[in-house]
Order: sequence, then structure tokens, then C-alpha cells
Amino acid sequence: MKYGMKLDAGIRNSSGVQTTQVRSEPPKLRRYSGRSRKKITTILEGTDIRINGDRPWDMQVHDERLYRRVLAEASLGLGEAYMDGWWDCERIDEMMTRIFSAGINRKMMARVLAFDVIRAKLLNLQNKHRAFTVGEQHYDIGNDLYEDMLDSRMIYSCGYWKHARTLDEAQEAKLELTARKLGLKPGMRVLDIGCGWGGAARYMAEHYGCEVVGVTISRSQVEYAKEHHKGLPIDIRFQDYRDLDESFDRIFSIGMFEHVGVKNYKTFMKSARRLLSDDGLLLLHTIGNSRTVDHGDPWISRYIFPNAMLPSAPQISKAAEGHFVMEDWHNFGAHYDTTLMHWAQNFDKAWPELRQKYGDRFYRMWKFYLLSCAGGFRSRNHQLWQIVFSPHGVPGGYTSVR
Repeated sequence: MKYGMKLDAGIRNSSGVQTTQVRSEPPKLRRYSGRSRKKITTILEGTDIRINGDRPWDMQVHDERLYRRVLAEASLGLGEAYMDGWWDCERIDEMMTRIFSAGINRKMMARVLAFDVIRAKLLNLQNKHRAFTVGEQHYDIGNDLYEDMLDSRMIYSCGYWKHARTLDEAQEAKLELTARKLGLKPGMRVLDIGCGWGGAARYMAEHYGCEVVGVTISRSQVEYAKEHHKGLPIDIRFQDYRDLDESFDRIFSIGMFEHVGVKNYKTFMKSARRLLSDDGLLLLHTIGNSRTVDHGDPWISRYIFPNAMLPSAPQISKAAEGHFVMEDWHNFGAHYDTTLMHWAQNFDKAWPELRQKYGDRFYRMWKFYLLSCAGGFRSRNHQLWQIVFSPHGVPGGYTSVR
């Protein structure tokens, strides 16, 4: 256990999950904790978050070492401390919305140069040798989890809630929006880069008569897709996009660019251009960062998406320069908040059946992941972009679809 302190089992949070309670600290450490608490209280001024307050978004602190840990490790310390049961909050999504809106996350990260950040700056964490890590550590953890959490098509990306009322409707609306933006027609050969469990590929094959090749770095996703999409013109492969050498009429990539990494953005665009016909279209669907950075969030990178990072608009534009003309840029990031909250509700509902396999620490990790991300989108700190590119510009202009 970190910090060498002995823990006692002692409390259960509002979800009934066992947390921990620390023995009393020595006087010297209590003085340090007091100073650290004052610093955190000062940092939280203006956010309307109170320590041990009585509102749903107030933080309930069970371990006074939390303050030193957050000051030393920023988001990594906050997330790990929640996993360890050091604090609770009834509405993490609302708490994180206030933190993101006040820019506390940026201020804290500016003070902390974590090992994960230095590593991301020095190494290409998404090269061909490392690209499959996120498949093994995230997407392969269990199809049962994703079947319970996601919609019926198992689409693990932002839904489109313009007219939708349910998660299934929002995901189908997103797939339809994608197909219309690409101008799909029967007989087209389409590439899905980062195809997940094959739900999008199936939609394009069934509703538009397309032949679809999907590539993923998850063995579990390939096995699932091959089992559930038999008899359709769909070829799901366990393959890195950089190893493809074929021609396609259309290409789309939904929720995969977050794993590409800044050192490979240009390579992605170059690869997509090489694979796309001269009169084709590329649709890129990705979470976007409101500012330019060259690393991911340390807690997300360590526990959820290894080596992931969010691209900024300038990074995408620069990578596409010389390869594509940008035809359309659509931001519906606020829709991801709704999507994540539906996933969180589904996860909570299924937890009694999942608990024995995954364990209580996983519950706290996954809950923090889903709800903190919802806060990021609710605050508009995070974006969701669908961008349409053409190799040379659509003759007469591209007609946008919403």
C-alpha cells in the first residue's frame, strides 16, 4: 500500500462497496495534513465544492492523507485515492464538472510533472510494438462488461442525441449520421479503422449494402464480431491500420484516434490517404482536447486507456495538411455527457452480476472513469468532433449533414 500506512476495513460507501479507514496519524503528519487541507480548500475556492459538505457534489474525505496525495500527484492521486476508498462523493459527475469548469485540472497538472507525462514526451507510446497494449488491458477485459454497459449494437463511442430518447436510438442516429456524411452507396468498399465489436460495420453492410473491412487491436472484439456478424459482407481483422495495403471508396474511424498519439497523427493521415480512392471521403470521429498537449491524463493512461491522449484541433489540422482537404467539422461533445451517464446507469444496474468477476476496486475505478469523463464533457472541457476529409476537395463543394 502506498505511503506505508496500515489500513483497517471500516466503512461502506453509499453503493455498499467496502472502503478503508486509516489509523490515526502521528502528530507531525497531522500537521502536514492540516497544511495540505488548507491548500486544497484554497484551490477549490470558487468551485462550490466543500470538503465534507452536505450537497451531492461535495467530497466526503475518509483519509486525511488525501490532500497531500492530490497535491503531489494531481489527477493520478485523486483517482487512485478514490479507488483506495479515501474519499467518496454522491455525484462525482457534478463534482468533476465544477473542477473542470474552474480549470483546476489544468492548474494542478501544471504543478506536477508525473512520470507518465515525461514518458509520453520522450517515447512513441503508440508505435506498432505498443499499439496492442490498450486492446489487451482495456478492450479485452471482458465482453460481458461491455454487453451490459453499452447499447444492443455494442457501440463504444458518443451517441447522437438530437432526436434520440434511448441509448439504442442515439447510437443508431450516430451511425446513420456517419453513413450520410460519407454518402454511402451499395457496392462501396468501406474501411472501419478501430471497428470495435463490429456494430458500425454491420450497420453499413445491412442498411447501405456496403462491403466493410474492420480492423481492431482487440482479440476479444474480433472473436465477438466473427461470431455475431456471420453471413454479412464484413471482414473483421486483428490488425494495425498501418499494415493495410488495399483500396477503399470510403474510410471512417470512430473513437480510435484517441489511441493514435501525437507522434503518429501524420502517419495516420498518410495511411488513410494511401488507402482511400481519389474521389473518396474520410470521416474521423474523435474526442477532442480544447488545448494542445503532447500527453494524456496520467490516471486515465494508467488505469483505463494505456498510452491514450486527446488531440487538439490544430494537431489534427496540421496532420491532415498535404494529405486532405477538410470539408466539414461538427462538434457534438455535449452529447457525450448523456451517453456516459447512460453507460454509468447500465453499469450500476449490472454490477450485482459483474461484481464477483471484477471486484470492488474495479467498481470504484470504472465508476470514477465514467462519471469524471461525463463531468469533462458537461463542463465543455472535452469535445467530440466528426470531421470529413476529401483527398482533393469535393467538386462543387461538400454538403454538410446534421
